[in-house]
Amino acid sequence: MAEYLVSKAETADAALISAIEQECFSLPLTAEQVAAQIDDEKYLILCVRSDSGEILGYAGMYYVLDEGYITNVAVTAASRRNHLADALILKLLEISDTLELAFVTLEVRESNLPAKSLYRKHGFEEVGLRKNYYQAPHENAVIMTKYLSEEKN
Repeated sequence: MAEYLVSKAETADAALISAIEQECFSLPLTAEQVAAQIDDEKYLILCVRSDSGEILGYAGMYYVLDEGYITNVAVTAASRRNHLADALILKLLEISDTLELAFVTLEVRESNLPAKSLYRKHGFEEVGLRKNYYQAPHENAVIMTKYLSEEKN
């Protein structure tokens, strides 16, 4: 497997991240929306880059007080199955620990078994359901949460 690096996104990365959004999601963020998140101090956007600097995937999280909310985790189709999403989640969790967050939570499509398995692997538990949360197509969201504060005791 080629080398890769997980680092904070820069405003200049917004168009490339938006292109990954368009590839992976039915209602993608625009480059302007991504740039606004990158520039917002309450958001954390991480990129995973190849050794040549190409963005292969990204993850986003916003946080308020001691709560973290993962917004998206996406890897290009050509780069999947190389543990890049694992690397992104591990880095998000490492930073969450540094920020002293009590928990990190997210929503995932009920039918997205690979993503649910990935999150379970990293200690996320299914804690609820949001009916008809997603559009295009309509689908329930499973709420998955990893509690961090208990692990510190």
